[in-house]
Amino acid sequence: MGRILAIDYGRKRCGIAVTDPLQLIANPLGTVETHRLWDFLADYMGKEEVECVVVGEPRQMDYTPSESEKYIRPFLGRFRKAYPAIRLEREDERFTSKMAFAAMLEGGLKKKQRKDKALVDATSAALILQSYMQRQESGRV
Repeated sequence: MGRILAIDYGRKRCGIAVTDPLQLIANPLGTVETHRLWDFLADYMGKEEVECVVVGEPRQMDYTPSESEKYIRPFLGRFRKAYPAIRLEREDERFTSKMAFAAMLEGGLKKKQRKDKALVDATSAALILQSYMQRQESGRV
């Protein structure tokens, strides 16, 4: 069984999260500058067995795609060509940044740490991954 990797795709940087090999726990892995994402993926996929990649799906409150979806679609097409054997899934990412900030607040992080957008992005990726895993567990995937 391979890991599940989640990407909170952004124009400047991408939050990355990953499961353990048994796919039980979602953990933030960090962030990668978007222009370095392909290098990161090649390196990571060369070292770890990845079964599925989950990419956050930004939506408006009425479920229509958000403006940032236009930046994600080219990545999705290129990913499918580069890694045809790896399942590619999407997960609604609405509210993940707010939830990540709230989790950081509850975790007792100081104000300066909570302003670290990279930490918010990595935590958001973990929330996207956790949401996907919960949907998968409930049979709604």
